[in-house]
Amino acid sequence: MKRLLRYFFQGLLYIAPLGITIYVLYKSFIFLDGLFKPFLYDYLQINIPGLSLVIVFLLVALLGLLGQTIIARPIKRILNHFINKAPLVKVIYSSIRDLLSAFVGKEKKFNQPVLVKVNPISELEKLGFITQNDVSKLGVEGDKVAVYFPHSYNFSGELFIVPAKNVKKINAPSADIMKFIVSGGVANYDNEKHT
Repeated sequence: MKRLLRYFFQGLLYIAPLGITIYVLYKSFIFLDGLFKPFLYDYLQINIPGLSLVIVFLLVALLGLLGQTIIARPIKRILNHFINKAPLVKVIYSSIRDLLSAFVGKEKKFNQPVLVKVNPISELEKLGFITQNDVSKLGVEGDKVAVYFPHSYNFSGELFIVPAKNVKKINAPSADIMKFIVSGGVANYDNEKHT
């Protein structure tokens, strides 16, 4: 019975990540596909599965295009003016905007994985990402850098200012290092495919 239970949990380990991923993608598809469905079906008499998803994709792409053109700059300036008037909204908005641009924007911030010696006595080291190479504008003295340490199994992390001499750059893809950290070190990492 124990062996059968062990096989069951082993099978669960194989199928659960795939099943959860498929479920999240399916639910996302259903949600996005339902956004314009009433309008398309009631007014235009169009019932094509996935059409709402295509419309959402095109609208977001159009918004991105407008965001990079002269037309959107005045709108962006007015929006920023109103956001700056509300301190709490400003903090939330700017934090989310900066975090998203750090991952997918033009100025990606989590692109340099590093290994930081946290405790020289015990040789304790942590994986992180350099976010700023120069922190002197903060009034920090000495040769120090800002390093972000993501938490495992979470979408949070901590920012530390550490001596640059304790930081060793890692020659590996940022996405693989992030996956390794967030998974608590259990994600497989094949270094040979990146050398």
